[in-house]
Amino acid sequence: MESYLNILVVDDYLVVRKGIELIINESYPNANVYFAENYTEAIEIIKIVAIDLVVLDVIINGFEDIKIMENIRKHKKNIKILVFSCHEEELYGARYIKNGADGFLNKDCSEATLVEAIHSTLKTGSYYSSNVKEKLKKIKVNKTKSNPIDRLSNREFEVAKMLIEGSGNLEIANRLNIQMSTVSTYKIRIFEKLDVNNIVALSKLFKVDIN
Repeated sequence: MESYLNILVVDDYLVVRKGIELIINESYPNANVYFAENYTEAIEIIKIVAIDLVVLDVIINGFEDIKIMENIRKHKKNIKILVFSCHEEELYGARYIKNGADGFLNKDCSEATLVEAIHSTLKTGSYYSSNVKEKLKKIKVNKTKSNPIDRLSNREFEVAKMLIEGSGNLEIANRLNIQMSTVSTYKIRIFEKLDVNNIVALSKLFKVDIN
């Protein structure tokens, strides 16, 4: 199997791409590892190479495309996607899986955990940590209940979380590498989607006490 294994690593940092390649080569010495530093390159490679697994960072150059998994599968329906992200597993893991990922792994993991995640995704079709499994279980149990937070895109969710933590528009813009006007637009969308008028009301939805 390893002789025919093709893995695509999508990340905008060279050191991350090369680090993952070294780890993959130790476990799958005959595997072919391809690289893309942006989504356009990733799609072009997927069009011409029979990729088995994509190790994917969902934020490239500060831009998040939650639709990238859907777009990848337009070109290869059965491709496996392991999201490898700096995002907190507790908050984002289940969200990405609901949007098409076969697994989620935080970059602050051990080499052994990354190997386990790659192996599990290739062999069983998925990789869920115990935290993500528990989150997915709760979502399944409560699927008949409407959770307003689920209306937010991942970027909106990220901005909302920063707002309730006390970050201002300028700080959010700098941290996310976006324009202040874009932050204001996100804030308006968040308030409209969640039907709130201020940060205190927003924090209550997130069950966070900002006082």
